[in-house]
Amino acid sequence: MKWNNSLQDYQFYLKIEKGLAKNSIESYSRDVKKLISYLEENEITVSPIAITEETVQQFIYSISKQLNPRSQARLISGIRNFFDYLIFENYRKENPTDLIEAPKIGRKLPDTLSLEEIDLLISAIDLSEPQGERNRTILETLYSCGLRVSELTSLQLSDLFFDEGFIRVIGKGNKQRFIPINVQTQKYIELYVSAIRSHIAIQKGFEDTVFLNRRGKNLSRVMIFTIIKNLAIKIGLKKKISPHTFRHSFATHLLERGADLRAIQQMLGHESITTTEIYMHLDKSFLKEVVNTFHPRK
Repeated sequence: MKWNNSLQDYQFYLKIEKGLAKNSIESYSRDVKKLISYLEENEITVSPIAITEETVQQFIYSISKQLNPRSQARLISGIRNFFDYLIFENYRKENPTDLIEAPKIGRKLPDTLSLEEIDLLISAIDLSEPQGERNRTILETLYSCGLRVSELTSLQLSDLFFDEGFIRVIGKGNKQRFIPINVQTQKYIELYVSAIRSHIAIQKGFEDTVFLNRRGKNLSRVMIFTIIKNLAIKIGLKKKISPHTFRHSFATHLLERGADLRAIQQMLGHESITTTEIYMHLDKSFLKEVVNTFHPRK
């Protein structure tokens, strides 16, 4: 078995069997490609089936000087996943990374915005500009629904069920979920669609896409990042924020106000409750209040 062939099969497996998005597949593939490059540069001739723990360990050691602990852990995880796939397909019996320890890293806590900061960012949008109304609607939707940026850019008009008070989102692995949407955000979307979007010359294939650029196509992830970055600069915000910051803030604010963690998990589309539990790090006074309010022996 050759490396390039096994990598192609692996990518197909990630797409078809795991249902991963293109970006995730590219990320996993990048880890394997680094290993392949190392073998080629060092003239090490060994197949994916025959490579040993020692060789993989040498690779990890050689590249560790170029990476921070978090990146090292991510790389090891990616390589381990590739060999797990080979085991799953009965090409190997053992994973050569099993005894390789990833560096210890602390859990990275997500940045969040206060309600005041979100209001400042939105109020900084110039509504007199052609894209102002659209950009305000984007930020309102990101925050009020806790969307990933890819979920926002792929949102369709046919995903809007305003009579029922929900929007449909296609998340990671093409998994579908319905998220409640408040009346105010519905009004912003309706205003944008009727007053702004209706005057755009929409390109073929994007007739159902909610948020469009000036050329009538869907917005890129980079464009959403740019919009938010420019607004942060405009108000002098010192925090490093991204579209994902609005998603973190959505979850954090709900939790602080007493929302059930499993309900938040469902709205965010987290497969595991452990992923959602990261939001428990915030406001310790909130946790104290929960105990004081609900504990039977308070």
